[in-house]
Amino acid sequence: MNLSKPLSSVSRLIHAHFLRILSHLPRQQSVTFDSNPGAELSKIGPIFVINLDRQPSRWIDILRELNRLLDSQGVPLSSRVIRYSACDAQDILSELFDGSMVLPSYTLADQLFVEPQPDAVPDAFDLERPIRMSQAEIAIACSHIGVWKTIAKSNACFSLVLEDDIRFQRGFGRILDQAWHEMAETDQANPRFDILYVSYKEVRHGAPKHLISANVFKPERGLWYLSGYVLTKKGAQGLLDLLPCSGPVDLWINQKFGKLDVRALRRSVVNQRRDLHSTNTYSILPALTKIGVLDKGYEALFHGCPTHSPVLAFGSPGSGLSSLAMALSMLGYRCCSDFESIPEVELENLLAGHTDRVFDAYVNIGSLAPHIHALLQRFPRAKFIVTDDIEKPCDPHKNAILAALEGTDILRLSSEHTGASKWRDLCEHLKLAPPNAQYPSVDDMGQRQRQQIVPGSGMVSSSRRLRHDSAPWIAKPAKVWGGIGVSPLDMERSLRELRVRFVDDFSQIYSRRWLLRNDTFPGNLGLFRPANVKPTPDGGLTLSVVEEPLGVRNLSAAAISSCADVLYGRFEATFQATNVPGLVTGCFLHRDSPRQEIDIEILGNRPDWLLVNVFYNPGTNGAKFDYGYRGTPMIVKLGFDASKAFHEYAIEWDPCEIRWLVDRKLAHRRVVWEPTPIPHLPMTLHVNTWPTSSRELAGRLAQRALPASARVCRVAVSTY
Repeated sequence: MNLSKPLSSVSRLIHAHFLRILSHLPRQQSVTFDSNPGAELSKIGPIFVINLDRQPSRWIDILRELNRLLDSQGVPLSSRVIRYSACDAQDILSELFDGSMVLPSYTLADQLFVEPQPDAVPDAFDLERPIRMSQAEIAIACSHIGVWKTIAKSNACFSLVLEDDIRFQRGFGRILDQAWHEMAETDQANPRFDILYVSYKEVRHGAPKHLISANVFKPERGLWYLSGYVLTKKGAQGLLDLLPCSGPVDLWINQKFGKLDVRALRRSVVNQRRDLHSTNTYSILPALTKIGVLDKGYEALFHGCPTHSPVLAFGSPGSGLSSLAMALSMLGYRCCSDFESIPEVELENLLAGHTDRVFDAYVNIGSLAPHIHALLQRFPRAKFIVTDDIEKPCDPHKNAILAALEGTDILRLSSEHTGASKWRDLCEHLKLAPPNAQYPSVDDMGQRQRQQIVPGSGMVSSSRRLRHDSAPWIAKPAKVWGGIGVSPLDMERSLRELRVRFVDDFSQIYSRRWLLRNDTFPGNLGLFRPANVKPTPDGGLTLSVVEEPLGVRNLSAAAISSCADVLYGRFEATFQATNVPGLVTGCFLHRDSPRQEIDIEILGNRPDWLLVNVFYNPGTNGAKFDYGYRGTPMIVKLGFDASKAFHEYAIEWDPCEIRWLVDRKLAHRRVVWEPTPIPHLPMTLHVNTWPTSSRELAGRLAQRALPASARVCRVAVSTY
């Protein structure tokens, strides 16, 4: 598991320059690689490199890297490389889940066996709850297993297995040769190990180990990475006999150390390249975050950057245009979709070829069809896409667009194609790598009518913008941009009648309705504890923050969340916030994979202001798009101190608009792309009080004022 932060653009350039300098240094030599006849019995033979078909540049880089290393005869190691075509996360097939190769789930207990966390206090539920492997983790496991099968059938006694994102340290040849000589002496023959780690990272508190010699140790557990290792024919068969792999392959293999002869060099001599973005997604991160082990957003910001724009897509109704728009968003495009027209200022900037447009992709925009010839002249390198519905082959509107685009670089996406083939075709057209997520499948919205909304209209309070995240799904601030309003008629068509789901005064806590939280999240100085949620004699609940040692935290906090997910509706909470600096009282809707969130928060250092916020990530359920650190916060003047009395706060959420109300008066409104799309997936309702690590958000924590509490007397939920 590699949690190293990705390098910035400048750092990547410096790192790439450093690698170019290394390429001019004298070549290394290792006598552990020998090309003489018969040497395959005692020396390392073939080198297997796991490489994705869609990443040929990495294959070129690894060949260049191996060309800098020579065997005992002075022959470059690149001459003995065998490329193994890696399993692609986009093409994972159902036959891989028959249980013979990979069981795609594991538990937090499995993770903590490899890397114990002495300060964490997870409960039994946390330890045994199944964690689903990501598609990328499954693909990586299948790739390594495929190499093991190849080695087990080969005649080579020793093979080196490498992933394609590595580089060799300067001491690689010398340390490997010394270790090989020491093992031959210790084993009184050729080395007899099953696996020899040449690339690894020890767990935070160190891997339990036994020294075999000056340059070799035997680990009990606690080694991450499988970027580089020497595998014997016997070891390959031993691994295959231990299948299926349950969990990420580098985690699973740690659990098998006791059944294999596993060794490691005294230090890692093969490193993962930091100038490359990892395509892996780590399924364990949410679990580690919830128990307080991780307190940083390791993937807080999205790093994708499309190189071809604008992208313009047209097609027949019902042909998958809305799904295409979502897919483009997942690739990092700021995509406007499914409107009869776009705001006049955006249309003018697009037709004029200006670069200060809000969007770089436009899908199913009716007002663009008459301007196709002008767009072709203005953007000769634009990428055009047309979606086809096999049930409507004779759509005259689509055929007219195809005629206008004849001879251009155009992609035809058919509704009958599989998601994997759509990703492949789309990404080849745009020269981008597909994300580690399934191609989205959403209902087509059709072309919605716009409605002009005057910014601030109907709102009783003034507001101020705080610093926002930078992401493809957040429109950059502009004086002339106020989002895209949707006509009331289109909104009515997408919703049914609003109905009350429940009203709760907390005279008792219904376990079927509410979960008392027992976890945490990044930026929270406390651990949520059920004991901090207490009923009051006159009804309602107190949510308290208390100083107490809890291992990974020294504070406890309080939170409740709905057992059921909700999609669109009105969500009310009547509460009295705390006014202790550093504490936050919140009522909000939230989900992960992808992360989406709608917030109401009262900040302890300024309880006369309301903070509203939206986090948006694209994708359908399960997509590992959980980016965002600040979100898109605004603060709204309340006109009263929220810590002095109870007030009613509400979120009204529908597919085209979000409204925040205070005491039944409109405090803030957001429409589509003001500045984000509207969250579109079911979320959980939360009410909490917690201590933030961000002084920028709520001030420095006034610990002398603890314990402190917020009070909640009513929550009401109505859904469509």
